[in-house]
Order: sequence, then structure tokens, then C-alpha cells
Amino acid sequence: MTTLTQAVRSSSTAGEKPARAKRVKLESRRALPAFYWMVWPAAIAFALFHTLPVLVGIFFSFTNYAGYGAWNFVGLSNYVNLFKDDRALAAYGFSFLFAIVATILTNVISLAIALGLNAKIKARNFWRGVYFVPYVLSILVIGYVFQFFFSNSLPKILSGIPLFADNILTNPDWAWTAIVALAVWQACAFAIIIYLSGLQTIPAELYEAASLDGASAWRQFRSITFPLIGAFFTINVVLSLKGYLQVFDQIVALTNGGPGTSTESVTLLIFRGGFSGGEFAYQTANAVIFFIVITVVSLLQFRVLQRREADF
Repeated sequence: MTTLTQAVRSSSTAGEKPARAKRVKLESRRALPAFYWMVWPAAIAFALFHTLPVLVGIFFSFTNYAGYGAWNFVGLSNYVNLFKDDRALAAYGFSFLFAIVATILTNVISLAIALGLNAKIKARNFWRGVYFVPYVLSILVIGYVFQFFFSNSLPKILSGIPLFADNILTNPDWAWTAIVALAVWQACAFAIIIYLSGLQTIPAELYEAASLDGASAWRQFRSITFPLIGAFFTINVVLSLKGYLQVFDQIVALTNGGPGTSTESVTLLIFRGGFSGGEFAYQTANAVIFFIVITVVSLLQFRVLQRREADF
């Protein structure tokens, strides 16, 4: 009797499986249009406010449009002239110098602070919150605070040092260092969070085993910590360099590109020439080239850094 009951149950179960699979398939087909209705509004909005303006900008980069009035096609003239423009080349040089220095400082300082905040210290969560505060503050507001500090407070505090005795923001050779200080101070907040996330994924047993083997703190960092947070290091470096290449707000708040054009970045040059200098088409071509440069640099970074992760 038991065998007969089991046979009946197994046959009924076997019959239910195709019916259940058919029902799930039917429900998924009914749910598919709902997914489309959720995606299409976002896709249309993205196309209207991002893709379409980009295509229009690329179109005008082949013209002599000044931002108003009539225009004519000029072909690749704007792109060719950019490579002969000393001001544009200087802006690219400044942007890359600033981005490289700021990226190195941001990642070195952020990783050091993250290691400290990941240790067993008192009020650890409090200090983590404190170090994240700069990221949520308005960069323009903080920029004007830093401007007052560099132009008024610092010369009084360090009056005995010739470099800081005067307003460093008026020094064409050193004004860029003040911008680096502001940018790094704010960017470290986000980078610290990324590094903390990576450090918390490392099992504590690895450090215990290394300590038993007599490994020093530096050896543990070099052989355990840094290799295991390689992916987080890659993310921080790529995002930092990409963001710093597009530096704009910090420059506007501190120097506005001065003295002269010594701290003029590519983005500031595009903004000035494109919106108030009658060079709409010319600076649009500059923006297209700058987009290509940032894309290539980011892809090269990913390739090199991910290869380094594989080597570890």
C-alpha cells in the first residue's frame, strides 16, 4: 500500500513540474512589459539630455559657430588649430600635472588614514564619520574658505617663510599647489571609504598567521594588505585621475585660472572660450578631444592596473 501511495505521489509530482514551469514562464512574459515601462523613461531622458546634446556638440565642432549668429562648415580646422594653440597645450599640461600629483597624494594619504581607521582604536566610527565630512560639503563654499586661508591667514602664520609671506595664490609658479591641497583634502574622504571597504574584506586569520611567522608590519602590508585590496586601489586611482583631469570648481574658487593663465585647466578653458569667448565650435572640438583623451587614459589605467592585480 505504501509503495502504491508513493507511486501515485511521484506521478502527480511529475505532472505538476511541467505545469509549474509553464506557469512561471507565462508570468515572466507578463512581467516583461512592466520592466520595459520602467526602463524606457530613463533611457529616453538619458538620450534627450545627454546623448542628443553630445551629438549636436560634435556636429558643431566641424563648424565656425560662435554660439550665436550664422555658421559655416570648416571641416577639421578646429581640431588642427587646437594642436597649434599654445594656450590649449598649456592647459592640457597643467591639467595632467595637477591630476598626476593630486592622484598620488590622494591615494597615499587615503590609504594611510584608512589603515589607521581600520585598526582597533577608540571612537573608530566617530573618526570615520569625521573624515567623510569633507565629501558632503560644497566645494565652492570650502574653496572660498581655503582662499581666505591662503590669502590672509597663512601669510600671517608663516610670515617667516618667503614662499608663504605673500599670498601664494598670486604666485604663478606655486599657486597650483594650493589647488592641489584643496582638491586632495576633499577627495580623500571618498577614497578612504573605498579603502576601508577593501580592508574589511581581508580575513584577520591571515594577519594572525603572518604574526606567528614573525612578519613585520611592513611585510604584512606588502604581502597581504596591498595585494588583496588591489581592485580597490584600481578603482581609486582611475576615479581620482579622471576626476582631477576635469578639475574646475577648485580653480574657480581659488584662482579663477590665474595668475594670468598659469592655473587654467582644460575644463576652465572650454567654459571660458565656449560660453563667453565666442569660441563655441572651437571649444566644442576641444571638448571632444578631451573626452577621447580621458577615455584612453582611463582604459590604459584599467589595463595596466588589472594586469598588476593578476601578477599579485
